[in-house]
Amino acid sequence: MTSTLLIIQIILAIAITIVVLLQKSSSIGLGAYSGSNESVFGAKGPTGFLAKMTFALALAFIINTLALGFFYTQESKRSVVDTMQPKNNTVVPAAPSKSSTPSAPSAPAK
Repeated sequence: MTSTLLIIQIILAIAITIVVLLQKSSSIGLGAYSGSNESVFGAKGPTGFLAKMTFALALAFIINTLALGFFYTQESKRSVVDTMQPKNNTVVPAAPSKSSTPSAPSAPAK
């Protein structure tokens, strides 16, 4: 499931990048290479359509990111350390226990 969502995430990222670059800006961007696309999208041009498309793709990207994070944490509840086994079946000794009352060093006698 996560591999499918990851592929969708990559496709959405590429689509958002293309739609943002096609939008008209003060420096024109890649909108200059798209030809006369104003007649296709209506009298206002592609501004309204591309803005709506950017919003829809961004919303899909955020929802997909949340779903990807949720399913990834569901699949990997165990840590890598949980899967490790000691070499040669050696047992790791436990830490030494501390006494309940610490002993203070004795002062030298005069």
